[in-house]
Amino acid sequence: MPPHRWKQAEVLETFAEHFPEYRDRAVRRLFENSGIDSRNFVLARDRFDPTADADSLHGLFRTGAVDLAHGVAQEALAQADIGSEDIDLVIATTCTGYLCPGLSAILGETLGLRDDVQRADLVGMGCAGAMPALQRAHDFVHAYPSRRALVITVEVASACWYVDDTVETVVGNTICADGAAAAVVGNGEAAEGPLLEQFGTVIDRRFLDSVGLDFHSARHRIVLSKEVRTAAGPIVRRAIKALLVSNGLARDEVDHWIFHSGGKRVLDSIESALEFPPETLELSREVLRTCGNMSSPTLLFVLERTRERAKPGDVGVLLALGPGLAAETAILRW
Repeated sequence: MPPHRWKQAEVLETFAEHFPEYRDRAVRRLFENSGIDSRNFVLARDRFDPTADADSLHGLFRTGAVDLAHGVAQEALAQADIGSEDIDLVIATTCTGYLCPGLSAILGETLGLRDDVQRADLVGMGCAGAMPALQRAHDFVHAYPSRRALVITVEVASACWYVDDTVETVVGNTICADGAAAAVVGNGEAAEGPLLEQFGTVIDRRFLDSVGLDFHSARHRIVLSKEVRTAAGPIVRRAIKALLVSNGLARDEVDHWIFHSGGKRVLDSIESALEFPPETLELSREVLRTCGNMSSPTLLFVLERTRERAKPGDVGVLLALGPGLAAETAILRW
C-alpha cells in the first residue's frame, strides 16, 4: 500500500470540506457503515486538490502506479528467491488509468527485465483483474514448463475520484483505495505458494452496464449500480457450484474461501447466498476494514493472509467479481 494512510472519517471530512454533497447525513451513514476503518492513498491529505483536472490526475496515476508496481514486483521476486532476469513473461493489470506504452513495458526498464521478456497488459477487468492475469500466467507456464511469469496488479483510485450528486459515486469514494500486489508463477517448483488449478468464469450480461468505469469530461467516473449488491449472491452461487462440480469437490472439502473484498453489502450478499457461517469471510472483511477496496490487488491481499493459516493438503477457492458482470474463480491446493 502507498504511504499515506487516511482514516475513514478523514476521507469524509476532506470531501465534505470541499463538496456540499458530502455534508448530508445519509452520506455520513454510508461512510460510517462501510466496514472500513482506514485506507491508503498515493495522495497525502494536505495535497488533495478539489480542482484537479484530468491531466494532473493522469500524472498522479502514472507516478503512483509505477512506484507501487515496482515495489511489489521486487518483493515478489525476493520471496521467490529469483532475479528479474529469470522472468519470461510479465502481466500487468489495472483499471484506474491508461498508459501506452503500458506498465509491462515501463516496468521492464525499472526492474531490469531482459529485453526478450514477453509482456501483456490487461485493462478494464476491474476488481476481478487478478484472476485473468493469474490464468494467463498459469497457461503460459504450462505451455512452457521451464519459464516463469510475473503478475502485477496495481490501482490508484485516488487518481480517478469523481464527485456528482449520485449515490454510486458516493459509494465509490466511500470504499475505493490505492494498492498493488504481485505474484511469481512457475511450474511445479518448490515454493511457499499454493498450486493453481482449474479456473472458471460465469458472466451475467444483464448487468453489463451496472459496474465499471465510465468517462465524463476525460475523467474516470465509477459505475456501481445498487443492482450489484443483489446480483452478487446468485452469480457467485452459480460460479462456485460450477467450479466445485467440474473438480469433483464437495463444499465441505474447501478449507479456505478467498474472496475479493468488494464491499460490506456485497460480502453480506455472498455470505447469505452461500449460507456461510459468519467467520467464513473473516479475512475478506479484515482486508476491507484495513485496506478498503483496492480493486484488482485486493484478492491477492486476502490470499496473502490466507497463506499464513493454510496447511499442506488444504484446498482453497479464489473468487472475484468484476465488470461484465463476471465471477472469476479458481481452485488452489497447498
